[in-house]
Amino acid sequence: MPSTPPAPLPSTMTAIKIREPGGTDVLEPQSVPLPEPGQGEILVHVAAAGINRGDLLQRMGLYPAPKGVTDTPGLEFAGEVVALGPGATDWSIGDKVCALVAGGGYAEYAVVHQTHALPVPDGYSMVEAAALPETIMTVWTNVFDRGRLKPGETLLIHGGTSGIGTTAIQMAVAYGAKVFATAGSEEKARKCEELGARRGINYREEDFVMVMDEVTSGHGADVIFDMVGGDYIQRNITCAARGGRIVNIAYQQGSVAEVNFLPLMLKQVTLTGSTLRARPLEEKTELTETVLREVWPWLASGRLKPIVDSTFDLKDAKSAHERMETSAHIGKIILTT
Repeated sequence: MPSTPPAPLPSTMTAIKIREPGGTDVLEPQSVPLPEPGQGEILVHVAAAGINRGDLLQRMGLYPAPKGVTDTPGLEFAGEVVALGPGATDWSIGDKVCALVAGGGYAEYAVVHQTHALPVPDGYSMVEAAALPETIMTVWTNVFDRGRLKPGETLLIHGGTSGIGTTAIQMAVAYGAKVFATAGSEEKARKCEELGARRGINYREEDFVMVMDEVTSGHGADVIFDMVGGDYIQRNITCAARGGRIVNIAYQQGSVAEVNFLPLMLKQVTLTGSTLRARPLEEKTELTETVLREVWPWLASGRLKPIVDSTFDLKDAKSAHERMETSAHIGKIILTT
């Protein structure tokens, strides 16, 4: 029997727009034209989209979308391919994909270049799949690429129960590293240990510099993965091993600090950082291919699983942002359509 033709696509969709820079109340569901996939792009019917700190910064006017990118926030999503742009041959209508994008995830439909989409792993829900792209790609490019983590080395992760932190712990453990992580409560510190960290450090009760000195017998951390900044910048240098690498991906406590760089020089420490959003198409394609080859097998084997804190309806993005701003979450916060 002939297959049933796909239903026609709507001309409009619901998307979350930022009325003006400000608090969570500036997030508004609006009816907007359906995006059209361009050269090499695919159109995806979004089932779920991840919430990220970058979205909060964009909402506040501190992290605008790159030139030429939609101002609809949302850096990752999962869904079903419903249309192919010119030259898009990597995927077929009906394929289930997840993707990291520079914007547009907070919507019922979104476009992504075909080389930046990844297959939803077998057995994973769309909510779980939406929790994968941003965290995994951020961890890979920073901990494994820029941080050059090696099996057997010691990794210190700040923000161990964030979406990125929970992913970083599992990926580093799967790779054979000795992992330690900071978190803001005893409950969160124990969750880090459940995920594979050798020690969760409650930073409200303990000095992570002293703890790391003790647990490594004075060696220090070979790699430090930091999203805090502020006074952590100096403390990370103190905590780093000789030849250590410190990688910053965010500065939640500020990007400006008075720092004594002498220890960095004496210990030959590398201080680096990166962002993903504005990278060229070719770099993102290479990263996507690497993650598919190196990390997707960990998902298939169960060595890595996304930790989902909570879900909210797309139209209630305001509440999702409020949840993230409490810092009470463990793992990813997801919007569903």
